[in-house]
Amino acid sequence: MELKDKTLIITGASSGIGAAAALLFAAEGANVVLGARRQAELQTLTGKINQSGGGAACLAGDVTEESYSEALVALATEEFGGLDGAFNNAGMMGDIGPVEQMDAANWNAVITANLTGAFFSAKAQIPALRAGGGGALVFTGSFVGFSNGGMPGMGAYAASKAGLIGLVQSLASDLAAEGIRANALLPGGTKTAMAGDDPDTHSFIAGLHPMKRMAAPVEIAQAALFLLSDRSSFVTGGPVAVDGGIAARLV
Repeated sequence: MELKDKTLIITGASSGIGAAAALLFAAEGANVVLGARRQAELQTLTGKINQSGGGAACLAGDVTEESYSEALVALATEEFGGLDGAFNNAGMMGDIGPVEQMDAANWNAVITANLTGAFFSAKAQIPALRAGGGGALVFTGSFVGFSNGGMPGMGAYAASKAGLIGLVQSLASDLAAEGIRANALLPGGTKTAMAGDDPDTHSFIAGLHPMKRMAAPVEIAQAALFLLSDRSSFVTGGPVAVDGGIAARLV
């Protein structure tokens, strides 16, 4: 088992990539602490993992509130004795459109969810990782934060994800000597609720990728598993593309 006896926080865990990660990580031996805003979905997923012999706990809340990140770390410590890593996956797309037509409320909401939320998560998690002698942090970014490639209307989202890459690289540099690694996943188009359910939209997104398809959530979760496992022990500071080749095409 790749994650045996590790305790990991997963945010954005009620659906999509986060839910796929919760099931995958638990199957690979991890204790998982699940966070998201939707309590019912979290409780259902937690029950499914525990009933199958895994270890899971959950707490509903909002990553834009600093106290919530602190509470997730406290839950990990209380339930499982510490923290070994986190998959900070929560985020939002926000409204898509030209910057000159974007209202400040949308800008602030996207930056707060995707960047400030990541800051709060890291701030709360680092002391717990340090107390345990090290660990790993993985954040869900996006290819548009690395190589926008002319994708229209992505100003707020791309800015938030580009900022996330900068935060992750700073964390990696600051924490490497303490045995704490930090990486950002850059998914391509993935079949989640954020991508909607319109077949024409899915076809358009799939066509942007050299592989001519979108990712399944578990494919992104598998990359996160690698970055949280000991198999990636010399990997830190990276924007790690899991995008079906789209960033290479758009450079």
